[in-house]
Amino acid sequence: MRKGAATREAIVGKALEQAVSVGLEGLSLGPLADSLDLSKSGLFAHFKSKAALQLAVLEEAISRFRSRVVEPSLAEARGRPRMEALIRRWFDWMEGEPDMRGCIFAVSAQEYDDRPGAIRDRLVASQLDWHETLARVASDLPKAGEAPADYCRQLVFELVGVSLSFQQQSKLFRAPNARVRAEEAISRILDDAEEAV
Repeated sequence: MRKGAATREAIVGKALEQAVSVGLEGLSLGPLADSLDLSKSGLFAHFKSKAALQLAVLEEAISRFRSRVVEPSLAEARGRPRMEALIRRWFDWMEGEPDMRGCIFAVSAQEYDDRPGAIRDRLVASQLDWHETLARVASDLPKAGEAPADYCRQLVFELVGVSLSFQQQSKLFRAPNARVRAEEAISRILDDAEEAV
């Protein structure tokens, strides 16, 4: 890897670590440059604006989510094993990766829910893509045959609801049983889905 590309990658990685705690809007270029032993102008040589850096950080998070959560899970058998793999890795992601202690998508959803622009557009597109992945996998859950699209959308709504509750319970309340409760809720949803007509 060329030095410039390696430096850019290091900047994005460090910024992503920080953004999980302070949000994309909370990224401060001075401290970020200091943490990488770069000058602020050196950082700006790679990213001409804070917005460009924020978008690059979001793209990196999307790429990591795809490679750590989606792709390995889709290698599992269709139906419940595939959905359980997606949920397990999704919860692992929300609890925090070794190099990223939390979920940037949850943090960014609060920051950009009513703030128009390229970052919000990309965040929304990435989350709609994730929901579509869940819906496609959900269609294979019923033992009686493929589930209708509207049923799958409702199921995704419920799965996302559990994930948001899990996020709040584990991160805000630091509830030690948050994951157990979330997994119990998911298990009931999937039990019902398998029996759906």
